[in-house]
Amino acid sequence: MTPLGGTHLIGGELPVARLGLGTMRLPGPGVWGPPTDRAEAVRLLRRAVELGVDLVDTADSYGPHVSEELIAEALHPYPAGLVISTKGGLTRQGPDAWAAVGRPEYLRQCVELSLRRLRLERIDLYHLHRIDPAVPLEDQLGVLAELRAEGKIGHIGLSEVEVEEIERARAVVPVATVQNVFNLTRQRLRATLDHCTREGIGFVPFFPLGRGGLARPDGPTPGLAALAAAHDATPAQLALAWLLHLSPTTLPIPGTSRTAHLEQNLAAARITLTESEVADLSARWTDA
Repeated sequence: MTPLGGTHLIGGELPVARLGLGTMRLPGPGVWGPPTDRAEAVRLLRRAVELGVDLVDTADSYGPHVSEELIAEALHPYPAGLVISTKGGLTRQGPDAWAAVGRPEYLRQCVELSLRRLRLERIDLYHLHRIDPAVPLEDQLGVLAELRAEGKIGHIGLSEVEVEEIERARAVVPVATVQNVFNLTRQRLRATLDHCTREGIGFVPFFPLGRGGLARPDGPTPGLAALAAAHDATPAQLALAWLLHLSPTTLPIPGTSRTAHLEQNLAAARITLTESEVADLSARWTDA
């Protein structure tokens, strides 16, 4: 099977298809509590792997714990080559409520409990979900480096960071991936993407469809539907294809709670855009 969107080597050694799956939408409303349709959530995860997804992204705060537990229920024992990426460092106080906690003892607990819920001996890719401004960055990453040395983490990533923070982090640990909000109408962190491209760091755009807005014909991107139709595609598929064409290190992780939407999203990997089309799309809706 041809990898979805081609292949990227995480940390220069761990191959994944470039179009993955985000699981933030699997828990209930507000990323809180169980899914509204548990059977469909399990079916979606299994179908994703059947279709070639080998990068599944989650976090201990999704639910909390719900997405990790669903992944283990649906996919364990895991097929060879499946990379499960999870995150720690955000606590939950209720629906749509999040707070960063980066104390080393808490981050260690996050990793240990994610290992248990996911039924893993090692997490191939682990992200610091947010940098806690109340704790020195060196301490937050230092404990992840310790866990990596202990064999409990393979590669370390960051989330919601800019170039200066990436370079501060790289003074402590190798940074394999960076997750940032990035999509056709949210390109503010283009300098971060360009930096990751130069350095070979995987760039994981989350909310690649702008929380669903880019999937609507009447969404925030007038004219996108017409451009998509020229490629026999939907607006969502064109927005994902644009991300795949921006850089060889982009790893979009569109999320959904419906298998039909999953199949539509993954079909974006078949779309070919010219350099001029990519540049035109970038210029039309950039917010940089």
